[in-house]
Amino acid sequence: MTLENRPSASCSASTEDFAVAGPARGQGGRASLSTWKDWRPNQFAAYEKALPKLSLIPDVGNTEDGTFSIEKVIAAKPDLVILAAWSYDALGGGVKQIEAAGIPVVTLDYNAQTVEKHVLSTEVLGKVMGAEDRATKLADNYKTAMADIDARIKAAGPTTKKVYVELAQKGAAEVGNSYGNGMWGSLIDSLGGTNIAKGQVENWGPLSPEYVLAQKPDLIFLAGSEWVNKPLSVQVGFGADPKLTRERMEAYLGRPGWSELPAVQHGGVHAIYHGGARTLSDYVYAQYIAKQLYPEAFKDVDPAANIRSYYDTWLPIKVDGVFVLPYEAAGQ
Repeated sequence: MTLENRPSASCSASTEDFAVAGPARGQGGRASLSTWKDWRPNQFAAYEKALPKLSLIPDVGNTEDGTFSIEKVIAAKPDLVILAAWSYDALGGGVKQIEAAGIPVVTLDYNAQTVEKHVLSTEVLGKVMGAEDRATKLADNYKTAMADIDARIKAAGPTTKKVYVELAQKGAAEVGNSYGNGMWGSLIDSLGGTNIAKGQVENWGPLSPEYVLAQKPDLIFLAGSEWVNKPLSVQVGFGADPKLTRERMEAYLGRPGWSELPAVQHGGVHAIYHGGARTLSDYVYAQYIAKQLYPEAFKDVDPAANIRSYYDTWLPIKVDGVFVLPYEAAGQ
């Protein structure tokens, strides 16, 4: 059972939303745990506390770094293998090995970043996990939120604002990736903003400092996360402290020429959670970006509160940290 037109991108399927869906079939599981633990360590720790059995699940590796072990998967004799679309593509003939062992494979696709694929993936996941009612409610919640965003944007009319997104992982001294056709780039396009990376990089890659200055972006989003061993990164996500987040953002504002950018001069610099894209809660990050593009149309929308509400409603953990944050100088 697969979803067609599978894109390649580095993100796992949005199974987080089914963390309390159960009951799971079979007696145990195998997972690509290293990616979760290493990329979103504080988030994983929160789930491990709420769901202690996570620590007992053996790691079968992941396709991102070539450690995925088909042998371990087959030896585990699972009832089902669930693959993100990009993992399915990366495994190639390995999928046939799994199926030849009598193990069915389901492919989900949240990376396409379309309402259709999000909804279909959720419905498929709900069906195979015996949580169809939950899946329907999650899908309906997503469809309603995205339809509301579209309606507000259409009522507001077009915007001319230019947007720059940078992966704020290695500190201000090194230019991080921006996003052309995928991830944040796709989202900006769908919201009607002008993504300055479009046409400069295909999926992701750094833009030259001179190009960014010449484009004079009205909005800058620094995509941060909970990365380990990244001492200069903009910390965003579970456990993040707003004071530290803004301190790390301030270093970027000190880059040559940035003080003259419209985004810096008019309070248009924001931190946003890199782990929030391509999930069933990514509509909240769409709301946040849209609110900066169309302030009047979204003046009654509180994305930060909506993130908390989403977790309170659907997940076994609470939101504790920073997920969207405007830059404000110390003392403001």
